[in-house]
Amino acid sequence: MEDKRDRKIELMGIVNLTDDSFFEGSRILGEGGVFEPEEFLSRIDSMVSEGADILDLGACSTRPGSDSVSEETEWERLEQALRLLASERPGLRLSIDTFRPGIVTRAYDIIGPFIVNDVSGGSDAMWKTVGELGLPYVAMHTRGTPRDMQTLTDYDDIISEVESFFWHISQVADSFGVKDWILDPGFGFAKTVEQNWLLLKELGIFKKIGRPILAGLSRKSFLYKPLGITPDEALPATCAANLLALQGGASILRVHDIAPARQVLEAFNRVSV
Repeated sequence: MEDKRDRKIELMGIVNLTDDSFFEGSRILGEGGVFEPEEFLSRIDSMVSEGADILDLGACSTRPGSDSVSEETEWERLEQALRLLASERPGLRLSIDTFRPGIVTRAYDIIGPFIVNDVSGGSDAMWKTVGELGLPYVAMHTRGTPRDMQTLTDYDDIISEVESFFWHISQVADSFGVKDWILDPGFGFAKTVEQNWLLLKELGIFKKIGRPILAGLSRKSFLYKPLGITPDEALPATCAANLLALQGGASILRVHDIAPARQVLEAFNRVSV
């Protein structure tokens, strides 16, 4: 049985500076997309008190079917939050959910080092920026849309597709001097329901790549659609999936709900020594 001391496990709390993210309870922007400082700080304080290790700020929704906002709109949303944190809550460990190198450089000028959480799978411009700034980077597997991967239905195809992607990422990271990067299989991105469950079942296979594994499972459609429920009702399924991810070797759980995730982690720790 695994010794929990061999793996540092952290909780990443989702903070959506958007008005259209798929889980309504995660949205921070108020009526008409207005940033509300008091509500934002209250959400941050609550997550920290419940045990969040990392706060993941995103200002451009990447839910399936969403329209991407412009870079300037993304920055307008994010800048307010970053300046507020820099002045009112300095020292918090932050991640920024963005696929735009320009957002990364402007954020760095305000808050210094942070984790870049990029759902795009990485561009040369992003790799160059992350390498020059020396930032930790979350590389997520994605490819087109779920329809693009519907022919990859059996175990060998989906696992080998994702594994090959990350071996390639290892080479790209080395070429740009990025030493600190995290592997995210991309649950819910360009995968069918069945493919997501296969990846979760076999998550441990990716440990051979030698990078920390991030599992972003919280309230996603492959959890709630088979149950005929909504994202609002998917917390129990999320907790079950998070436990499976921990058993598979995940080092970071990206979640909407910190307190329940902390309970899952505590339970896991009690049976992992």
